[in-house]
Amino acid sequence: MSTKPKPLGDRILVKPLSREETTKSGIVLPDTAKERPQEGIVEAVGTGRRLDSGELQPLDVHEGQRILFAKYSGTEFKIDNEEYLFLREPDVLAVVEG
Repeated sequence: MSTKPKPLGDRILVKPLSREETTKSGIVLPDTAKERPQEGIVEAVGTGRRLDSGELQPLDVHEGQRILFAKYSGTEFKIDNEEYLFLREPDVLAVVEG
């Protein structure tokens, strides 16, 4: 049985998209030489950010959207041998459309 955590507040659960493991010239890159992905699919979102006034501001991203995020942002973790990343909404740079 697979479990998926539910983010709290303005946090977002992202499944990072893997990058190619070979260069254009055909060189295979080991795991230690790969850069961390900066693109992923939103798996789950929190309820939103609580403003100083007490209002709840909903998040701009939704489940299923493809996003770009800051290179060293978020917290990585594994669940059921799948890699995920928890990000805060300010770490999301853009939504990829199309």
